[in-house]
Amino acid sequence: MKSRIYVLHIIGMLCIAHSLTLLPPMLVSFWFHDGELEDFFITFLLLITTGYLLWFQFRHQTVELRRSDGFLVVAVFWMILSLASALPFIIGGHLGFVDALFEATSGFTTTGATVVLDLDKFPPSILYYRQQLQFFGGMGLVILAIAVLPMLGVGGTQLYRAETPGPMKDEKLVPRLAHAARNLCLIYIGLTLACTIGYWLAGGNLFDALQHAFATVSTGGFSTHDESFAYFNNPVVNFIAVVFMLLGAINFGIHFLAIKNRHPSLYIIDTETRVFLLMVSAFVVLYTLSLYYKGVYHNIFQTLDIALFEVTSVITSTGFGVTDFSVWPTFLPVMLIFISFIGGCGGSTAGGIKVIRIVTLFKQAGQQLFLLVYPKAHRPVMIGQRVLDNNVIQAIWGFFAAYIIVFALLTLLMMMAGLDQVSAFASVAATLNNLGPGLGEVSTTFASVSDSGKLIAVIAMLLGRLEIFPLLVILSPGFWRN
Repeated sequence: MKSRIYVLHIIGMLCIAHSLTLLPPMLVSFWFHDGELEDFFITFLLLITTGYLLWFQFRHQTVELRRSDGFLVVAVFWMILSLASALPFIIGGHLGFVDALFEATSGFTTTGATVVLDLDKFPPSILYYRQQLQFFGGMGLVILAIAVLPMLGVGGTQLYRAETPGPMKDEKLVPRLAHAARNLCLIYIGLTLACTIGYWLAGGNLFDALQHAFATVSTGGFSTHDESFAYFNNPVVNFIAVVFMLLGAINFGIHFLAIKNRHPSLYIIDTETRVFLLMVSAFVVLYTLSLYYKGVYHNIFQTLDIALFEVTSVITSTGFGVTDFSVWPTFLPVMLIFISFIGGCGGSTAGGIKVIRIVTLFKQAGQQLFLLVYPKAHRPVMIGQRVLDNNVIQAIWGFFAAYIIVFALLTLLMMMAGLDQVSAFASVAATLNNLGPGLGEVSTTFASVSDSGKLIAVIAMLLGRLEIFPLLVILSPGFWRN
């Protein structure tokens, strides 16, 4: 029980840390004189005061967190900070409570779905704040995916233990976490800076470049313009975005090892990364040929540019757009939604089921087919040179089953909230996979969705971002009896 109470101490520290992230938007507001400085300052005072009171109350307690407490910390972290992130939208009068919560959760979980219309008319500091939410959300995701979830054994994330820099071999939450977090954050910040410079050199202004770099490396997908990347109308900018979306969707543990060992070939040696890049290439070829054959765009180069951008944006769950893919002919729009279920690599900022789980499921299915033909044979499931433990395989199947069940239930709830079948399906895919855009009524925005539908979408975004199990675990009665 003491360790559960100590979680409030951690939440206090998180609120204090989150309050400090309001300082850059305050500086932006001061620079542009857009009248938002007071609203950000009020939010800052609320968060730092609340955080200090929680921290001060339990500051003398020294309790070692158990594995079960990790679920509570992870779930409360995302729920509380998503709610806190909505305050500037509410205090400034820009959005109502439900819309503000939706927008903040979408940013913090790097989903990229929005309820905002006429983005170009919003104050610069609010636009900057939306983009910054994705930056810090993405940073938190990297640490969560590599340094925390594998220790909790969530849905087969033990697969990330062997090579990544975090404390995966330890069942405690504290040892080496700071060391892992520092390494991962440095890589994340370095990629963001490189992306910013790339956009800037490609012809954008520095402020726009920074804001879109926040959304690119985090695979968030928010833009400061209603037209998203179509606003720039620049193939070079599109290509830079593709490169950094892919880098954001690759396991940051692989980035760490490639940099540490000066061994770029690790990106090809690593099974998950290799399969991910091959899948992207195959889908790009398929979409380029299909769109060109149907005569959707003028020439093969424009078609390749758009197909490469849209496929990368969807499979990495970023959600940027240079066109409205929902109006593409034949099977192409629906297939893109299905691609979003795959997602990026484990230990990245991308959403979806993750490539490593898809690979494992296919290998295990292949093993079962082999054993039907040769029932006495012994053929273990392997990823690269590693033989997978049956517990890991079972955890992945359990995660996959939970994902499908949750998806079906949320789709039914969305239909009860007033969406048609296509829009309900696409809205859940867009939020549970942390993608952003969908089909039908939610192809570009969730503004027309009812408040109940938006709250369901908030739950879907959190479930998708937290790999489902942490939220489900803390809702079980047995967790609180333990």
